[in-house]
Amino acid sequence: MRIVITGSSGLLGRHVAAAAVAAGHDVLGIDTAPPTEGGWRHITADLTDLGVALQLVRNADAVFHIAAIPRPIGRAEAEVFQTNMALAYNVIEAAALSGIGRVVYASSFSIFGYPFFTNWPDQLYLPIDDNHPAGPQDAYGLSKWLGEEMVQAAVRRGAFTAVSLRMPWVQTPEGFAAQIGPRRASGDAGRDLWSYIDARDAADAFLLALEAPVEGHARVMISAADSYMDEPTADLAERHFPKVKRGALPGYASTFDLENARQTLGYEPRHSWREYPAT
Repeated sequence: MRIVITGSSGLLGRHVAAAAVAAGHDVLGIDTAPPTEGGWRHITADLTDLGVALQLVRNADAVFHIAAIPRPIGRAEAEVFQTNMALAYNVIEAAALSGIGRVVYASSFSIFGYPFFTNWPDQLYLPIDDNHPAGPQDAYGLSKWLGEEMVQAAVRRGAFTAVSLRMPWVQTPEGFAAQIGPRRASGDAGRDLWSYIDARDAADAFLLALEAPVEGHARVMISAADSYMDEPTADLAERHFPKVKRGALPGYASTFDLENARQTLGYEPRHSWREYPAT
């Protein structure tokens, strides 16, 4: 299958592109920066131009839209919002105009308000499932939520079928200690809901979303099966969310309910930081 992958030089994008190539797909990666590793065709391009987006996706069978400014930190929030909205609109519209069959959109758990909130999100229950109301507060989370709505609008008019993958912090064995260690030490881990996803599991989810028998638009939370903490999740939840209704959170379980991902995609996370090599 011919797959266009936007944001293919980033951490998530390059793992998705490599997995798609390994699965035998013809991959065109598009990014504003060249990839640090190869295996797929690459074009350096700015997809905030609709004409460029249309030219580059028009011959694809599927589009994985991953390109975005990944956080509202170190950049003006207005720039984060404007860039992410332009990218999403142009890629989705180009896919619709080109008769693309399947779009897989890289969404985020930030649609629920985490981790860049000003006021703690209005959490209704734990673990969070895909029926929980969205509640973004920041430019990045808002851009991801509105990106899902753009996908929904295109699906509503019959342009294509789609899957939006809602992901927490993407991690690798090489970067985990440097990323998560300071987060734990700062006391801000609760802002992440102690959640993460291994980049290889995320890449698997994109390939599952490509083939899943979805009619319309499926919005699906994916994550690791466990938290990134050494303390039982139920204890963390009791301390940080004492008034929130809680379901089963056994052991070090994720704070996200993955049943929809299992039923819709056949997704099952295979990797845990607890198996990463010591650094």
